[in-house]
Amino acid sequence: MNYELSFILAEGLADPRVAWAPVFLLLVIGIGFGLGNIILSSLLGPARTGKVKDGAYESGMMPVGDTKKRFNVRYYLVAIMFVALDVEIVIMYPWAASFAQTLKLDPELGRMMFAGIGVFIALVLVGYLYDIAKGVLRWD
Repeated sequence: MNYELSFILAEGLADPRVAWAPVFLLLVIGIGFGLGNIILSSLLGPARTGKVKDGAYESGMMPVGDTKKRFNVRYYLVAIMFVALDVEIVIMYPWAASFAQTLKLDPELGRMMFAGIGVFIALVLVGYLYDIAKGVLRWD
């Protein structure tokens, strides 16, 4: 994209209301979709209740045992690793999409971006290596 076209587009977005309109529209659609589904399910769905309907569902089996049973902490550590991977993807995807263009337009900024993502990946890798050293991925 050349600079003249980007200045023309930027002038159109100078009004903050125009710049925030897509965010507001996305919020309205998301909240409306959620509320609409809840309202429609309560109006159109069956309203049967009873002892069996209100009971706990355990994959078709009757619930057995104590509900306060402790779980192995590894399950939670694996979940944290999964969240860390998701955060890594959320950060790296826009970085990768803008890196080539930034490197072309401003090589110094591109090198800074590369160094920043290198530090980020190193920190995430340290966390993964710590988890591996603690034996999180070993299922005995």
